[in-house]
Amino acid sequence: MGCRQWVSLTLVMILVASPVTGKGVLYPTDSESRTVYYLDGIWNFRPANESDPDVGHREGWYKQELRKTGPTIPMPVPASYNDITQDKAIRDHVGVVWYDRTFYVPQAWNSNVTRIWLRFGGVHYAAEVFVNGKLVTRHAGGHIPFLAEVTSFLKYGQKNLISVAVNNTLTDITVPQGSVGTIHTDSGPKIFQQYKFDFFNYAGIHRPVVLYTTPSVFVDDISVKTNIYDDTGVIEYSVSVEGGSANHTTVSVSLLDRDGNYVIRDVVGHQENLKVPQARLWWPYLMDPEPAYLYTLEVRTTTDSEVPEDVYRLPVGIRKVEWSNKTVKINGKQIYIRGFGRHEDSAIRGKGHDFPLIARDYNLIKWIGANAYRTSHYPYSEEIMDFADREGIMIIDECPAVDIGFGFKDDLLEAHRTALTSLHRRDKNRPSVIMWSVANEALTALPQAKAYFHAIANHMRILDSSRPITMAINAQHDTDFAGQFMDVISFNRYNAWYFNSGRTDTITQNVIQEAQNWHKKYNKPVLMTEYGADTIAGLHLSPEYIWSEEYQVNLLSKHFEAFDQLRNESFFIGEMIWNFADFNTAQTFIRVGGNKKGIFTRDRQPKSSAHLVRNRYWTIAAELDSATPPDNISVYVCESPVKYVKTEPGHTEDMSVISV
Repeated sequence: MGCRQWVSLTLVMILVASPVTGKGVLYPTDSESRTVYYLDGIWNFRPANESDPDVGHREGWYKQELRKTGPTIPMPVPASYNDITQDKAIRDHVGVVWYDRTFYVPQAWNSNVTRIWLRFGGVHYAAEVFVNGKLVTRHAGGHIPFLAEVTSFLKYGQKNLISVAVNNTLTDITVPQGSVGTIHTDSGPKIFQQYKFDFFNYAGIHRPVVLYTTPSVFVDDISVKTNIYDDTGVIEYSVSVEGGSANHTTVSVSLLDRDGNYVIRDVVGHQENLKVPQARLWWPYLMDPEPAYLYTLEVRTTTDSEVPEDVYRLPVGIRKVEWSNKTVKINGKQIYIRGFGRHEDSAIRGKGHDFPLIARDYNLIKWIGANAYRTSHYPYSEEIMDFADREGIMIIDECPAVDIGFGFKDDLLEAHRTALTSLHRRDKNRPSVIMWSVANEALTALPQAKAYFHAIANHMRILDSSRPITMAINAQHDTDFAGQFMDVISFNRYNAWYFNSGRTDTITQNVIQEAQNWHKKYNKPVLMTEYGADTIAGLHLSPEYIWSEEYQVNLLSKHFEAFDQLRNESFFIGEMIWNFADFNTAQTFIRVGGNKKGIFTRDRQPKSSAHLVRNRYWTIAAELDSATPPDNISVYVCESPVKYVKTEPGHTEDMSVISV
């Protein structure tokens, strides 16, 4: 079976069978009416042969335990499967792999007033799910949750089998795009995955798998929008209920403060406005002494039958985002973004969910004084986003449309719209999300990009008019066709790295000029979303030389000079380093063990530049937001430290570097 035939017969079938629905968008949490049972752990794993990807379907691997069909290996879930074994073929596998495990369901769950749901937080890229040999759902899109009701598929009080087929194939109509090629090897022709984006195409069951129960009439979705009028906060909510008619279902909503005290009680209605006097606002980290204040919206549904009450609790932050042709504001105060692009990436786990890593990352983000990051280049896990809500880190929420534009086809446009709809449906209620990013480094210099991104921008604004939209552009300002449809112009540029390599003396004026050109062309706020240099931790060269820690420090410092001049021009709203931490990529001679542009190593240890960035970010926080820097922001040098001074040409001026 040829590569194109496999893609057209199987992956496209999954794409067509993946509508966007409201069911399962609410994160599964325990309550008086709901029980959550995690299926994470060690599963059985078996790849299908790349030359016969349909073998598992044809032979019915899902109809029995996988170990009975042939050799399997133990595989952790959640995790990427690529780096778990010593097998190069598994690391680089293209096509279908199979997972399965058994589990028990209590007899008590077998009730005519209980429904049971199987939910996946994220599977990359496409998935088919079987329970006890029966297909229960298909899904495409590697970063968004999906679920199936499995009430009628389960054996209560007995052992059950769940089987999952995962396909990592990317095509010209998937988001992100890719293609499948054939290479002639010493052992014959083999297929391989090609893609333009600069991160490894990790695959597998990346996020938690849960069974959870609801009453037969239950809260299916909640939508929240907030506003501020003087010292009164307004929460506009809408509750969707499944399983019962509106005439026979009552929705009651209460609001609790951070300490669990009721602020508002028992407001009846599927859709109402809650007015909160002297509201505590959700502020970003370091913009307020008590940032990230969260209320709890408690939603209860009751019916006039014997169906038990359903209870769901949603964290809510009251805040307002506004923007103009020069600024973005939160709660009426202008923000200056200081942060990073990032990746969900770590050794062994790949893109797999990992709470210790999440906690470490947020500790480093706060340690360094950042207030924002972009979910480059796909939606991050719900658990990561929960941390952002709780810690006050602003998020530019990006859909997985990275490096797209190789044929702006109608099918690609539809898949892109679906990805945006899914992202919005999942993250619409998050106070941390202050901006939507609809793409990264798309081919916006092509004339076809104009109509394409006009349609994408219109779609996003229909979904949400309360947040600005942006996209990270790497075209030049005079060739770009897409920025006109954005609210904020975000640009990526690698001065003194991908061009003018080694010439840090070209950075400052180039950055200033380009930012000015973008604002002049589109009359919109401008944000630099990527800049940086690959750096091998521990490589020290003097004078500084590319790949050394000294070079990264100097390159960042030259950008800081540009940013400080741009901050005086009012339209420049922030700086985001590429990257927070080193990450894995496809094998290529320009990557030494992956992308090394992180200011932290892949195992989250600081390079020299991290201390420079920390000094700068905390200094800006003190200047703009009256934040108090930590005592250890710098180390003691002497009683009267030498000041940085500009000198005449030919004299030494590198006694220190510009941090602010």
